[in-house]
Amino acid sequence: MSVIAERLSRIKPSPTIAVSTKARELKDAGRDVIGLGAGEPDFDTPDNIKDAAITAIRAGETKYTAVDGTPALKEAIVAKFKRENGLDYAAGEITVGTGGKQVLYNAFQATLNAGDEVIIPAPYWVSYPDMVLLAEGEPVFVSCGANQNFKLQPEALEAAITPKTRWLVLNSPSNPTGAAYSCEEMKALTDVLMRHPHVWVLTDDMYEHLVYDDFEFTTPAQVEPGLKDRTLTMNGVSKAYAMTGWRIGYAGGPQSLIKAIAKVQSQSTSNPSSVSQAAAVEALNGTQDFIGERAEVFRQRRDLVVSMLNDCPGLHCHKPEGAFYVYPSCAGCIGKTTPEGKVIETDEDFVTYLLESVGVAAVHGAAFGLSPHFRVSYATSTEALEEACKRIKQACEALSD
Repeated sequence: MSVIAERLSRIKPSPTIAVSTKARELKDAGRDVIGLGAGEPDFDTPDNIKDAAITAIRAGETKYTAVDGTPALKEAIVAKFKRENGLDYAAGEITVGTGGKQVLYNAFQATLNAGDEVIIPAPYWVSYPDMVLLAEGEPVFVSCGANQNFKLQPEALEAAITPKTRWLVLNSPSNPTGAAYSCEEMKALTDVLMRHPHVWVLTDDMYEHLVYDDFEFTTPAQVEPGLKDRTLTMNGVSKAYAMTGWRIGYAGGPQSLIKAIAKVQSQSTSNPSSVSQAAAVEALNGTQDFIGERAEVFRQRRDLVVSMLNDCPGLHCHKPEGAFYVYPSCAGCIGKTTPEGKVIETDEDFVTYLLESVGVAAVHGAAFGLSPHFRVSYATSTEALEEACKRIKQACEALSD
């Protein structure tokens, strides 16, 4: 008899982590590999944030804290939501977790009963469905193709809602596509949700500050105040502040939900790192000047990657509004044959071919629920991106009909 729980058979390991691990193993073995699979900025955490952490350590802030966040961090988060999103939360309506991923996981554990449905627009971040499944919920996928700019349409949302629907997960800007909803597009979705008062909204706003071309970010409770009492607005410091390893995510929501999330957290990890919380206070309260400067670098990289990938035979790359990903179609390469005689039948075959033939690591679209595509992260140096795109073009040109 196996000691492994049956519930684990419902989920799979993260494909994005698997790609990064494979690329690292090949590099360690001496292969020349350019990794385009990582979902983290290549910039370092700003010095003022590091200094705040060092100061906290020296001041002895190394003990347990309140389970779901220190008063100082909750106060900084309340101020952030008011300043940047026009949302009024009290400290009792804020939760802090060990990364945004834990906040999402806790929310599902706290709210889903067996058979409850969660609407997830596809393509999606790979962890959403598995977190729902671990909570005994049922993911309901709604396809959002390139012809829809990878965005959920109001009529498709309406059609997906059933009496069993508990949550809609809305990630804008999106991982893996970079697609972001304008205020008008968001309002069209919130109008649907206002007609279905049993459906709650779980936002993933982690890429809020990485938007380009004068795009203005909005979040559902901001666009439709009538939704605030059934919205969990999740964000974090990982992407905008280059703090992925510090592991701090947070959310604002109704106090009853926040208390339930704290209950789950109290019996799992307890509080996030005290030192990381001190650093996050400085991140939110300190200078924000570098965010726009770094976003401009990402915009330039986006434009470079989109242009170069669109020059590759068999590929088509949509220009996204935000984040640091593009999600090109490789439909034009499906059915073609590699120089080694292997037929490219799927997007997984295509990214395997890229890794083996030219040493470029990307993630196949099936992992995100929409094929035939692949995800490229441009959160790496401009030089590496340029070289990677040259290699991708070389690989595409080597395919034969």
